[in-house]
Amino acid sequence: MKQRLKKMDVKNKRVIVRFDYNVPIKDGVILDATKIYESLPTINYLIENEAKIIILSHLGKVRTIEDKEFNTLYPVCDKLSEILNKYITFESNILDPKLIEKTNELKPGEIIMLENTRFLDLDGKKESICDFETSRFLSSLGDIFVLDAFASSHRRHASTVGIAKFIPSCIGLSLEKELNNLDSLIINPAHPFTVIMGGAKVEDKLLLIEKILTKCDFLLLAGGLANSFLKALNFKIGSSLASHNKEVVNKLKEIMLKNKNKIMLPLDAIVGCSYDKNYVKYKKINKIEDNEIIYDIGTKTIEKYKLTIEKSKTIFMNGTMGLYEDKRYSNGTREILEIVQKNNGKKIAGGGDAVSSIKNLGYQEAFTYLSCGGGATLEYLIKGHLIAIDNIMESDEIEVLDV
Repeated sequence: MKQRLKKMDVKNKRVIVRFDYNVPIKDGVILDATKIYESLPTINYLIENEAKIIILSHLGKVRTIEDKEFNTLYPVCDKLSEILNKYITFESNILDPKLIEKTNELKPGEIIMLENTRFLDLDGKKESICDFETSRFLSSLGDIFVLDAFASSHRRHASTVGIAKFIPSCIGLSLEKELNNLDSLIINPAHPFTVIMGGAKVEDKLLLIEKILTKCDFLLLAGGLANSFLKALNFKIGSSLASHNKEVVNKLKEIMLKNKNKIMLPLDAIVGCSYDKNYVKYKKINKIEDNEIIYDIGTKTIEKYKLTIEKSKTIFMNGTMGLYEDKRYSNGTREILEIVQKNNGKKIAGGGDAVSSIKNLGYQEAFTYLSCGGGATLEYLIKGHLIAIDNIMESDEIEVLDV
């Protein structure tokens, strides 16, 4: 078992915490502070246990000097300070040698936040290649490393993997919660276990589909994923989004043959038209015409999926039922969420589109857990592990490299 934060002696120790503060910011204003609030259990635990806290995170993509202006972590520091009602020192020079002295001078409960770790990529990609010297310097700022950024745990970066090679490490409270919930899907889900999956490109989720089919009882498909399966079954899908890769389409045929009692596809759809923006029609799935585009599931599909969802004890939702951002095509996603809300089993959602639709449509309270991981969530469900978490020491491990 990976070492847990609450098993570590953090009193009077300098604790480096890698959070995921990759939040949306416009004109210096944070549009969604969910990830900041998710970090509070770990921060409050460290404050209560008299740790000295050094915070690291990335924000956005930094490829040019100009990108620094729009991707500074200063607004995050300001927001966290406001939430905690506590002053936080912000350090803009991540590799300043004076930082070692500053972290040594911290008093218990005090916090320093360093600037966006992606700024290091402007100088030889020191963050993203997990540069040895950069990792060693960052580790010298603390006595313990806490990984609490699940969404970044699939990346081999200096701030996620490198630091843990030099000092004792553990996982934070948010990451521990994430793993506990996702493990319940992988290790021993209550059955019937139903997966509801939408999305654009089937190529992006093919490995997940194959993996999840070994665990679930039912896989309910929509969106571009369903279109590709329908295409593999020789249904006409008009101008709808679907895979054009012959190898992928043949693979989908194989998957269908092996799992024909598990996979469910739409019976009907709400369609638009490639040459008329105002064209919206209800169509049975075997009546789609050449210029029509499937944008949502229809009422018969909703009723079909409802029967399966109602009897499920575990539900995992990844993706949406269609183009829910357009009100004309939001009914399928909304209706499925309404049905899921009434289910009394365990309900988990993962992946950016799924979580965004759930929040935007107001169904977050219906779910047992909303995974914050995006790509990391899918990779963990496929592989069962992530590189940054793999690198955290085991609970009985004590040897680490000298700084």
